[in-house]
Amino acid sequence: MFAILQNDPRCPPGSCTSILASAGEPCLVLSCYGDDPLPDPAGLTGVIILGGEMGVHETERFPHLERVSSFMAKALQADTPLLGICLGGQLLAQLAGGLVSSPSTHGEKGICQVALNEAGVCDPLFLGVGNPFVTFQLHDDSFAVPPGAELLAHSAACPAQAFRLGRHAYGLQFHPEVDRPIVSAWGALSRPPRNFLAGFQGAEAQFKAASRAILSNFISLAVTSLRS
Repeated sequence: MFAILQNDPRCPPGSCTSILASAGEPCLVLSCYGDDPLPDPAGLTGVIILGGEMGVHETERFPHLERVSSFMAKALQADTPLLGICLGGQLLAQLAGGLVSSPSTHGEKGICQVALNEAGVCDPLFLGVGNPFVTFQLHDDSFAVPPGAELLAHSAACPAQAFRLGRHAYGLQFHPEVDRPIVSAWGALSRPPRNFLAGFQGAEAQFKAASRAILSNFISLAVTSLRS
C-alpha cells in the first residue's frame, strides 16, 4: 500500500493515482489539512508527500505541517521509500537539517528544463529520463541539499532540484504529478492570474514522458525495496 499525503486542497495528487493504479499498486490519499488519520509508515510500500501554497515555517497557520513532518521522520526511521514533491521536498530537506529559504531568489513558475548531474543520471529515480528534461514548476521557496544527501538535479534558476537521502528518500522541487486541470487552476489562483496552460500544452508530450518515468521509477524502487 502506498500513501499519498495531501497538504493543500488545491494541490491534489494528479497523475500519481492513475500511475499507481496502472502499476497494480493500491493507495490511500490522505487529507492532512483535514486531519485524516495517518497510518504507521513502517507498514507502507511507499509514501508521496505533495505540495502546498504554505511554507515549511508556517506551522502556526498550518499546524498539520508538524504532523506531516513527524510522519516523515517515522518513515525515514522505518526506511520506507519516500518521495517529497515541492513542499514535500522542502519538508524532507528541513527534517534532515537542510536550509529552506522562504521566499527564495530561486523561484520558478511554469514549464522549465531541469538537468541531471552525474549522480542523477545514474540514480534509479531518473532511469529512462532525458537530460535535460521538461517539467513544471511553481515555487517561491526552495531547499538546499541537506547534510548527508546527494544532489541529483538543478535548473538554470534553482541550484537544487532533486536530492536523495539514504537509499530511497527523495526530495523534488518540481511537480511531476500535475495535469491540465491542475495547471489551469493554479494559473487562475496566481496573483495576478497567469496563463500557465498554454506553455504546458506546448510541452505536454515531453512533460508526460519524463514525469511518468520518474513516478513509475519511484513506484518500482519502492516495491523492489519491500521485496529485498
